[in-house]
Amino acid sequence: MNLIRSISSDFKEKFESRPHLFVAPGRINLIGEHTDYNEGFVMPAAIDMGMAFAIAPSGSDKCNIYAADFKEGVTFSINDLNPGEVWVNYLMGVLDAFLRRGLPVKAVDCVFGGNIPSGSGLSSSAALCAGFGFALNEIFGFGLNRLEIAKIAQRSERHFAGANVGIMDPYASLFGKKESVFLLDCRSLTHEYISFHFPEYEILLIDSHVKHSLALSAYNDRRAACEEGVRIIQKQNPEVRSLRDVSRALLYQHQDQLGEDIFIKCLYVVEEIDRTQLAALLLQSSDLKGFGGLMYETHWGLSQAYEVSCEELDLLVSIAEEGRGDVIGSRMMWGGFGGCTINLVRKEKEEMFKEKVRQKYFTTFKKEPGFYLVNLSEGAHSIPVVNHHN
Repeated sequence: MNLIRSISSDFKEKFESRPHLFVAPGRINLIGEHTDYNEGFVMPAAIDMGMAFAIAPSGSDKCNIYAADFKEGVTFSINDLNPGEVWVNYLMGVLDAFLRRGLPVKAVDCVFGGNIPSGSGLSSSAALCAGFGFALNEIFGFGLNRLEIAKIAQRSERHFAGANVGIMDPYASLFGKKESVFLLDCRSLTHEYISFHFPEYEILLIDSHVKHSLALSAYNDRRAACEEGVRIIQKQNPEVRSLRDVSRALLYQHQDQLGEDIFIKCLYVVEEIDRTQLAALLLQSSDLKGFGGLMYETHWGLSQAYEVSCEELDLLVSIAEEGRGDVIGSRMMWGGFGGCTINLVRKEKEEMFKEKVRQKYFTTFKKEPGFYLVNLSEGAHSIPVVNHHN
């Protein structure tokens, strides 16, 4: 709520009108990594860190946007929207997507800011695009559903900010539900909620404070390896559209044609799609221990087969594994080569675990890790203005 208050008061300082207030959360993904672009399953959840927006129509063709985190304002015409590298392009991309759908979106005054740690892999850019899209849809009454807004947010990141992202991040920001994760089918874009209410455990993110420059090129290479695997298998199995359609048995039949590297990468994805579906069944029967065991399997698959981890992340998961009675699940989260690990930690052991991680991590890498406890929260929503005016 402090975030909303400060965004709201920034808006009052800068603009005359009375704003509408909105929040869009960041997200975690419990299991299902690198499965989204293979039409598999993922298991994200919205968290209680995110982006807040104070927004109102500007009454002209000029958009006046102020990024509170950067203390930086930008003004541009709604008739002149151009792709580029800076933060404002994410918002331009959202406006552009509304206009391309033939929706008469108008220029706005907007102040936004967030409390998502940068570079942590919690999808601040998706929260920005999804939240801005949600806000525009509400204030102009366009009546789009949340899936349409997720597609607008994804389009903005792809076409205006040049990031080849999947649908999971904006989808999670929009469809989140308190104390729930959801199993998202990345082919049909449908989901089912699964309760995640385990009061004796915390979800603790540990930030490696590492972001290797490899991440983007490696991501594109992995994507290409999966697509090449599908192409080779399709020659004899035309019904195969993506790795979602490939069983382990079918993959092994093509092992020689695929070559070692593509085979191993595809095997990881095929196993992870199965693992994510199994994880959903375990959660539905409240087997958090079994679920946590799958998280460890995912991590070592990402590290050794998919090769997107790094020594910092591997050390964090190894430390968790040493205390497996108290840290029942741990894995790297996000695309790779840095960011956070996600850990399921017994509440009363959390401080002890953090201390152990701090010491070992600092001894090895001469840097402090970051720690964030997260709770599962609602997706994008509006905040009644009345509570925030004196």
